[in-house]
This record gives sequence, structure tokens and C-alpha cells, in this order.
Amino acid sequence: MNAVPKAARAVTTTHTSRRLFKSSNGHKAGPFTYFMAILLACVTLGPVSFAVLGGFRSNAQLAENPAGLPDPWILDNYQRVITSASFWQYALNSTIIALLTTAMVVTFGMMAAYPLARFNFKHREKIYMIFVAGLLFPATVAIIPLFILINKDLNLGNTWLGVALPQAAFALPMTIVILRPFLQAIPKEIEEASTLDGAGRLGFFGRIVLPLSGPGMVTTGVLAFVASWNGYLLPLLLLQGDMKTLPLGVADFSTQYSSDTAGVFAFTTLSMIPALIFFLTMQNKIVNGLQGAVKG
Repeated sequence: MNAVPKAARAVTTTHTSRRLFKSSNGHKAGPFTYFMAILLACVTLGPVSFAVLGGFRSNAQLAENPAGLPDPWILDNYQRVITSASFWQYALNSTIIALLTTAMVVTFGMMAAYPLARFNFKHREKIYMIFVAGLLFPATVAIIPLFILINKDLNLGNTWLGVALPQAAFALPMTIVILRPFLQAIPKEIEEASTLDGAGRLGFFGRIVLPLSGPGMVTTGVLAFVASWNGYLLPLLLLQGDMKTLPLGVADFSTQYSSDTAGVFAFTTLSMIPALIFFLTMQNKIVNGLQGAVKG
């Protein structure tokens, strides 16, 4: 599952190579640079391509020639996964959790980044540095306290919200770091003009800030969605039975059908396709959003 964003980044690199491989004086990069870019794309896409093609092969073909192409092409592995009710239940759980996480990340991220960017108050930069420091602490550091808090204190164990809440919390630092430059880049003259027109803080936020911060919100939303879709540790500890997500479904399928290598490849491929398509569809907006954050 973690190969999804890597593969998407490799495809993004291929699509934008002509624009990126230019030096500051306007000259295109040499053949060596293109060779290294192509080599990196091949290394990144290699495991993904192996899994996709492996799903179209039989176990006998894989045992005879693991690196070969399907001959003949077999659709039974993918059909068996698609017709499985458990696959669609896992996909539904992953989708709902990812959407909940994305909504909370974008909403709370904007609410936190707006005062840190537009208001002047005591210890503002210190509070911002606390969020920046949050980038250094992965969810694995607090996994045991989170397990106790979600299951015993909040009674949200084995629920979608119980997984989405901590995922959103650990995604907030990156969200604020990306959104704050967008909000700071909005000219003060626009805010003053909106105040003269009778718009208060909330009116300025809703009519001016949100539309202008669209690229940053899309960027943070896509990153939060893909991270939630690929999440494994939190769902592993908090979800059971029919509430499991696709990454857990892949692990269970691999364990249950350990001898069916081709079926495992098919299940894995279909599990990562939604996040891959979503990432590739929004890749231009992600690049623009990150560029805006850097410029801001």
C-alpha cells in the first residue's frame, strides 16, 4: 500500500521532467540527468508493475518465471477479488475513514492556521513552533496511549471516527505548515477593504480567505486522504472484523491465501488503485499548492 504515493510521485516526475530539468540560465539538462530520472522512475514503478502484472498470471507461471509476462493473460484473480463482498466492505471503510480524516484536517487546519497567520498576539510564533515540532513525532510514538484513550476514555474503539480522529490530529502539523504561508500572503489591503465594506472577521474569512487558500486546502486534503488510505498501524489496533480497512484486508488475504500469490497480487493492486487515481488526478493542484506555500 505504501507504494501508492511513491508510484504517483514517479509518474508526476515523468510528466513534468521537461519543465523541471532546466537550469537557472534556461538551458536544458543533459542526457545524464534524463537517464537518472528514467532510472529512478523505473526503480519506483518496478514493484508496482510486478504486482499489477502478477495479478494477470497463474501461480504456476509465477513459480516457473517470476519476472516474466503473463502468458496467457488470466482475469480470474481480479474477478475473484472484485466479486468478493469483503473487498468492497474494506473499501467502504477505507473511503469513509479517509473522507472523515480529510474533512477534519482541512477544517481544523484552516481554523488553526488563520489566527497564526493573520492575528498578532503574544507567543504566536512559539505556538506555531509547537505545531512544527509535531512533525517530529509519528503516531507510533503515542500508539499505546492512543489505544487506551480511544477505547476506554472515548469509547470509540472499532469505529470509523475512532481511527479518523488520531489520524487527523497527526496530520494537522503538516497542514498548518502548508496553509500558513497562503494566509500570510493575502495582502492586508484586501482585509482593510473588506472591513470598510462592512465585512467582519468571519466575512473576510469566508469570502476572501477560503477562496484564495483553495490550492493549499486541496494540497493538504489530498495528502491527508492518501495517508489515511495507506494507514495501517492505527486501524490494526483499533478496528476488528467487518470494520477493517483495505490495508488490513490485504494483510488478512495474504495470510489466508498465502499459497495464492497471484491472488494476493490482484488484491493488492485493486486496493491501491483508488488512492493512485485520486493522487494522479490532483497532482497538478498539489504541485501548485506546495509552490504557493514555498513562495508565501
